[in-house]
Amino acid sequence: MRKLLLLWLLLLPLGVFAQARDLPDFTELVEKQGPAVVNISTAQNVRERANMPQMPNLDENDPFYEFFRRFMPQNPGQSPREFSTRSLGSGFIISADGYVLTNAHVVDGADEITVRLTDKREFKAKVVGADKRTDVALIKIEASGLPMVKLGDPNKLKVGEWVLAIGSPFGFDNTVTAGIVSGKGRSLPQENLVPFIQTDAAVNPGNSGGPLFNLRGEVVGMNSQIYSRTGGYMGLSFAIPIDLALDVQNQLRSTGRVSRGRIGVVIQEVTKELADSFGLAKPEGALVNSVEKGGPAEKAGVEVSDIIIKFDGKSVSSSSDLPRIVGATRPGSKVGMQVWRKGAAKDLTVTVGEIPADKQASRESRGAKPAEAAANRLGLVLSELSDDQRKELKIAGGVVVEEVRGQTRGDIRRGDIILALIHKGNNTEAKSVAQFNKALSAIDKSATITLHVRRGENQNFITIKGLNGK
Repeated sequence: MRKLLLLWLLLLPLGVFAQARDLPDFTELVEKQGPAVVNISTAQNVRERANMPQMPNLDENDPFYEFFRRFMPQNPGQSPREFSTRSLGSGFIISADGYVLTNAHVVDGADEITVRLTDKREFKAKVVGADKRTDVALIKIEASGLPMVKLGDPNKLKVGEWVLAIGSPFGFDNTVTAGIVSGKGRSLPQENLVPFIQTDAAVNPGNSGGPLFNLRGEVVGMNSQIYSRTGGYMGLSFAIPIDLALDVQNQLRSTGRVSRGRIGVVIQEVTKELADSFGLAKPEGALVNSVEKGGPAEKAGVEVSDIIIKFDGKSVSSSSDLPRIVGATRPGSKVGMQVWRKGAAKDLTVTVGEIPADKQASRESRGAKPAEAAANRLGLVLSELSDDQRKELKIAGGVVVEEVRGQTRGDIRRGDIILALIHKGNNTEAKSVAQFNKALSAIDKSATITLHVRRGENQNFITIKGLNGK
C-alpha cells in the first residue's frame, strides 16, 4: 500500500504538468496581433440650456417689487452652457492605410474621435459610415504601414473552442481576456439581424468594438454587448461575427450606406403546439401571421399561416433565422423560397425588396357591437364586423371578441379579432360568428387548436390546448 501511495505521489506532478501543458498559450498571439488593436476615445460637445432665476409675479404695490426689479433681470430667459462628454471604446485595424472597425455605439454622436495605438501614437479619425442596426462602424485615420489583424471564418467556430478578447475595458489599453465559445447564432432583443457569438471571455465597458480572436490568431468577431444586471461582466458576452461586420464595412466604404433585403411579412416562432396544429413534423421555420399588401411576399404568393422553412436554399430552423437570411440578400434578387401550407411543402419564387428608412406604422381603428350574448366553447362572446369596419381594417373576414368568460386557456383578450381557426393543418377562415362557432363545435374537446388573431396593428397565432364542453 505504501509503495502504491509513493508511486501516486511521484506521478502526480507529471499529471499536473501534462494538464498545464495542454492549456492554450496566448502569448505569441498577443505579441503578433495586439499592436493592431487600438483604443478609441471620443468627445461630444453638449449644449444645455440652464434655467436662470426669474422675477416673481408681484404687484407693483408690493414692498418687495422694487427689490426684485433692481436686483433680478427682467427677461432672463435661459442662458446656454456647453460641456463635453467623453467615452472610451476599442477597435482594430483592418488595412495598413488606416481603416479601423469598431461599434457604431462607440462613435455615435462624437464630435471628435481619437485613435491611440499601442506604441502611443495618436490620430484623429473620421467616420466613413456607421450602421446602427448591426452596431458596426468604419472609421479612418491618416496613416500608412500600420499593423493589421488577420481575419478568420466565424462559421468554422465550434462551441467550446478557446477564444481571446483584446480591448480597453475602463480605459486599460490592450487588456487581454480569454474564454470559450458558449454558443452561436444567439438572438438578442431588438437585434434580429445579427447571429451573435456568445462567449464567457471577460468583456466590460470599453471593450466594445474590440476583436475576438481564435487560437490561430484570426479575428472571428467584434465584441459588442454584455448581458449584465450590474453593468459589469457576468460571464455572458456577445460578439458580432466578423463576416457580417466585413460585409457591412464593404457597403459603408463603397456607398456610405447598407442595403438590406426584405419580403414584407410579420412572423412568429413555431412552437411544438403550433407545429402539431399545422401538421408539421417538428417545430421549425417562421410562421407568417401578416403579409404586407403589395409587398414582395404577397406578389410571390405567400399567404397568412404559411410556414417559411427555406429561403434561398438555406434552412430556416427558427423564426429568428429568417430576418438574417433575408436581410443579407441583395435587394432585387430573385430567390427560391419553400413554405409549408396545408400539410405539404410548396416552392415559391420571390423578388427581394429593400428595407426602407424607419417608418411610422399607421394607427387603425376598430369597433363592433355585440351580436350574441352566449359564450362559445372557448368562453368567448363574439360579434360581427361591419362592412365599413372590414374595409377600414383591410380584412375580408373576422369576428370580434366582446367578452372573455371563465378560464380561457389561451391568451385571448377583449377586442381581439379572430381571423381563422387552424386544426390539424386545416385553416378555416372566420367569416361570421355562427360559422366560426359551428366549426369550433365540430372539434373534439381534447384537441389542440390555433387561432389567428389580430390585436391592434399586429397579428399573432395563439395555441389553445383542450376545449370546454363536449
